[in-house]
Amino acid sequence: MSYGAAAALQEAIYQRLVNDTTLDALVQGAIYDALPRGSVPDLYVTLGPEEARVRSDKTGGGAWHRFTVSVISSAAGFHTAKEVAAAISDALTDAPLALSRGQCPALHFFRARARRDGTGDLRRIDLTFRARVDDTPIS
Repeated sequence: MSYGAAAALQEAIYQRLVNDTTLDALVQGAIYDALPRGSVPDLYVTLGPEEARVRSDKTGGGAWHRFTVSVISSAAGFHTAKEVAAAISDALTDAPLALSRGQCPALHFFRARARRDGTGDLRRIDLTFRARVDDTPIS
């Protein structure tokens, strides 16, 4: 297994989301790798947890990464959050990512979970994606 390209994968995913014009129009740039200090907008996207599993073979190291991208909304219903979730799914599913280390030959939607969060005032949709990463170590 190789976890060596994990940071490169995260950066490529973040850049893909930040540069997607449809998503940007919906959240007005509120896409975070780490939440800012202080208050957050009423609608935002954040990168979440990740799991990696071995997928090495005789040609080199690699891993399957499952990662979560979350939509958080204070709107009364789920409609707005689902529009944002759809834009994220469209931006990432089968996206050709350029990684600074390694390659990502496969990126697929895996599952989603929509729920009320906290005291019920927030809506949250967690989108889980699965990416196959082939690692090319930095020499």
